[in-house]
Amino acid sequence: MSAGWFRRRFLPGEPLPAPRPSGPRASPVPYRRPRFLRGSSSSSSPGAADASRRPDSRPVRSPARGRTLPWNAGYAEIINAEKSEFNEDQAACGKLCIRRCGFGAEEEWLTLCSEEFLTGHYWALFDGHGGPAAAILAANTLHSCLRRQLEAVVEGLVATQPPMHLNGCCICSSDPQFVEEKGIRAEDLVIGALESAFQECDEVIGRELEASGQVGGCTALVAVSLQGKLYVANAGDSRAILVRKDEIRPLSFEFTPETERQRIQQLAFVYPELLAGEFTRLEFPRRLKGDDLGQKVLFRDHHMSGWSYKRVEKSDLKYPLIHGQGRQVTVLDVGQLELQEDDVVVMATDGLWDVLSNEQVAWLVRSFLPGNQEDPYRFLKLAQMLIHSTQGKEGTPTEEGQVSYDDVSVFVIPLHSQGQESSGH
Repeated sequence: MSAGWFRRRFLPGEPLPAPRPSGPRASPVPYRRPRFLRGSSSSSSPGAADASRRPDSRPVRSPARGRTLPWNAGYAEIINAEKSEFNEDQAACGKLCIRRCGFGAEEEWLTLCSEEFLTGHYWALFDGHGGPAAAILAANTLHSCLRRQLEAVVEGLVATQPPMHLNGCCICSSDPQFVEEKGIRAEDLVIGALESAFQECDEVIGRELEASGQVGGCTALVAVSLQGKLYVANAGDSRAILVRKDEIRPLSFEFTPETERQRIQQLAFVYPELLAGEFTRLEFPRRLKGDDLGQKVLFRDHHMSGWSYKRVEKSDLKYPLIHGQGRQVTVLDVGQLELQEDDVVVMATDGLWDVLSNEQVAWLVRSFLPGNQEDPYRFLKLAQMLIHSTQGKEGTPTEEGQVSYDDVSVFVIPLHSQGQESSGH
């Protein structure tokens, strides 16, 4: 979400940018499929090529047998039916290794050791628009942005309560009370890290596309497991749901600056002259003092409902413009659930949800998993089955003739046995 996007969405009187000159444009990144699909198998005949893309002949691709994804998750994808030359969906998953940092003698961040301090996992889906370039860039970039953002707040993550000042100093004796009154918890730092990573990744993609004369964008749906909780962040129309024996729980919602706080902060970001030099658009747990200068303190900006830390500058001492809070990242406390073997999170791009409802997906999950508990590849097979169910096959819950002609990508993430996941070393 960029300032230009905001102007076009909320300030229709703003002039649109001049159209780009026509001409050949080189993609900033080479086209490829996710790394974990190397040596992948197809559920249709081996000779079916991407060029033959009738709805009844498109191959469903999945990781090769023996290539295990985090938490033994299943994955499958299918290319669109000649809507575009390439599959514009991208996927990524892996282990998050968060290093612990500390203050040096001059209060600069130093890496104390290269060993992991906190570990987690992530799964991500990206749906490109106007070509695959933005989705590929996001798949290559977002996890690195997220790791950096988490490492910047890791000391606050492991504290009983995130401190007002990241280095633990106490400028005001009531600081813990201010933090408590704001209801700031460790999970808010993870939310802030996710939101800041989305913002950073958006800026990287914008620079790369502009440098190569490209246009386009992508949606992003990300699930992050850290310290016994699953965080689901979404920008766009992909979707994630939790499916249990007696429950269907949506885990994602469209990411827009819908709260009044974020709307006002966004206006101040786009038009800083509205602040008249008297206010700061940033929010802090309390009004800052001169003694806070140079310290790293809790804050949030227009793109954040969670919190992070920044070094206080003189401009931050101005009167705060806003108060309030909102949330657009869903947090699932896995450790508090009485998990069953067939409890899963289903993440998919809009190609799946265009033809299947939450209830239909849950019906397929509940129909397949209980009878296949001894199959080590059952989550992979379920992901494949979900995609086959979008292709108008007999015996599927879609209406007769209802077919998804879009790219479809699906993760099936099992939660059983993950509730006791270690939060670190």
